[in-house]
Amino acid sequence: MIQPNQDLASNTHNALGETHTVENAGVEFSGYDSYGADIPLQEAVRREGADWAEDDLSRFGRLTGSAAHLELGALANHYKPELDTHDRFGRRIDRVRYHDAYHRLMASSLGEGLHAAPWRDPRPGAHVARAAKYVLQAQAEAGHGCPITMTFASIPTLRLQPDLAARFESKVLACDYDPRNVPPAEKHALTVGMGMTEKQGGSDVRRNTTAATPFANPGPGRPYRLVGHKWFLSAPMCDLFLMLAQAPEGLSCFLVPRWCDDGSKNPLQVIRLKNKMGNQSNASSEVELRGAEGWLVGDEGRGVANIIQMVALTRFDCMIGSSAQMRMAVSQAIHHCSQRRAFGARLVEQPLMINVLADLALEYEAAIALTLRMGRALDRREADEHEALLFRLGTAVGKYWICKRGPQLAYEAMECLGGNGVMEDCIMPRLYREAVINPIWEGSGNVQCLDVLRALSRTPAVRDAFVAEIEPALGRHSAYDDHVQALKDALADSREAEFRARDLVARMALALQGSILLQHGPTAVAEAFCNTRLEQAGHHFGVLPRGTDAALLIERANPWSTAA
Repeated sequence: MIQPNQDLASNTHNALGETHTVENAGVEFSGYDSYGADIPLQEAVRREGADWAEDDLSRFGRLTGSAAHLELGALANHYKPELDTHDRFGRRIDRVRYHDAYHRLMASSLGEGLHAAPWRDPRPGAHVARAAKYVLQAQAEAGHGCPITMTFASIPTLRLQPDLAARFESKVLACDYDPRNVPPAEKHALTVGMGMTEKQGGSDVRRNTTAATPFANPGPGRPYRLVGHKWFLSAPMCDLFLMLAQAPEGLSCFLVPRWCDDGSKNPLQVIRLKNKMGNQSNASSEVELRGAEGWLVGDEGRGVANIIQMVALTRFDCMIGSSAQMRMAVSQAIHHCSQRRAFGARLVEQPLMINVLADLALEYEAAIALTLRMGRALDRREADEHEALLFRLGTAVGKYWICKRGPQLAYEAMECLGGNGVMEDCIMPRLYREAVINPIWEGSGNVQCLDVLRALSRTPAVRDAFVAEIEPALGRHSAYDDHVQALKDALADSREAEFRARDLVARMALALQGSILLQHGPTAVAEAFCNTRLEQAGHHFGVLPRGTDAALLIERANPWSTAA
C-alpha cells in the first residue's frame, strides 16, 4: 500500500517534472532520396535526353536528402560570413570567413561538377543532367550556389578571349575546391564572379561610371586599370571577376583577378558585406576598384554583348534554383501534413488541405517541366536554330514566371505548417527569404519582360520559334486552345506593348508550361493545369476545381511516395 507521504512525493514529482507527452508533433524531414522520390524530375530528365545520368542522380539524391547534408545548409545560413579587410598586422587581405559547412557545400558542388560538367563533357543531355543535379543540391542550400552558377556561366564569355581562356579555363573547370586566399597561379582550382551593378544605374548598366584605362596599348586581352565602385558583388572570394567598365570606346568587359601576377593584392577592395534578408550564407559585398588590374575581354564597347552570354546562363540557373526551392517547400508541407492530425484526421486527409497541397505540387510540376525543357534547348542550341531561338526567349520568360511564383508558393507551404512554419529553427523561413532573391537577381521582373519585348522586336524568328513550340499541343484541351489564340492576338498587337508586358510574358510562360504538360505529362496533371492556370483569372493556391485528381498530384510530390 502506498503511504500518504509517498503519494504526495509522487504528485510533487509529476508537478515539477514532465508536464505532457510529446505527440502529434511530427519529426524532422530528412533521410530520404531526393531524386528517387521526385517523379516529375525523373520524367523530365528522361524526356529531355539525360536518362544516362540517372544512376549518378540517384546516388546524389541519397546524399542531398540525408540528415547530415541538410544540416550543412542550416549551419551555413546560421553562421553568416564575416569580413576581414586587413590582417592583424595591417596588411590588406579582403578575406571573407565562412563556416565550415559552407566550405563543405562548395566542395560538394564543385566536386560534382555543378560548375563545369557540360563544358568538360558536352555530351547530349549534359545541361539537363547538370540542371537536375543542381535541383537536388539547391534544396539543401541555395546561397553557395551563387559562385557555382557564376563560375559555370563564365565559360562562354571567357572563351571570347582565347588567350585568357588558355590561361585560366583548365583551373576554372577543375572539379575541386581551393578556398585559399592566394594568387591564381598558386591554386589548382578557380572560381569566377561577376561585377555589373553600380548604385546609380542598377539594371541600367550603361550608366556605369567605373573607368578603365589601358596600361599602354589598348586592345583585347591587354591590361587596363579600373577605377570605380560596384554596388553588388556577390561571392567576393572568387578568384576572377568578369566586370563592366567604361573604356575609351565605350562600356567594355574585363576579367579582374583578386591577386596580381606578381603576388600583390589587386586593389579590388571589399568595403562591406551586404545585410541581405535572404541568401545569407552567400557573402554579397560592395567593392571599390582603386586602380585594379583587369584584362579586356573582346573589343572595347562590346561589354554588354560579351557579358550577356554569362547573364543568360545565370538566369537559367535562377529557374533551377527557384524550382528547387519550390520542391523543398512542397516536400516540407506534405511531410508535415502527413503526420499532423487536427479535427479528428490527418491534415493530408482533409479536403481543403488536399486542395492546397495538390495545387502546390502542380506548380512545381509546371516549373520543373519548363526548366528542364530549357536545359534541352541549351544542350542543342549550337546545332539547332529552333532551340537557340527558344532558349533566347524561354530563359527570360521562364526566369520571370518561375521566380515570380516562388515566393507565393513558399508562403502557402509555410502556412501548411501553421505556427511551426514561422519558427527560425525550421527551414521554412529560410525558404521564404530565399524565394524573394531570384526574382530580383540577374534582372528583376520588369527587366525580363523588357528583354522579351526586345527579342520579339529585334528577331522576328524568335516569335516564330515560340509559336512552333506551343502549337503541337493544340487540340488537347479547349482552355489551352483559347489561351494560345488569345496569346497570338496579343503578340500581334504592338500597341502599348511595354505597358502590357507583364501580362504578355506571364501568358507566354503558361503556354510553354501547358504545352509540355499536355504533350508529355499525365492527363490528370495537364487537365488540372489547364483548368486552373488557363481558365481561372488571378489564380491563387488551393482552388483546384471539383473532379481534379488531387490524390495523384500529391502522390507524385510526396517525398515518401512508394510510387516514385
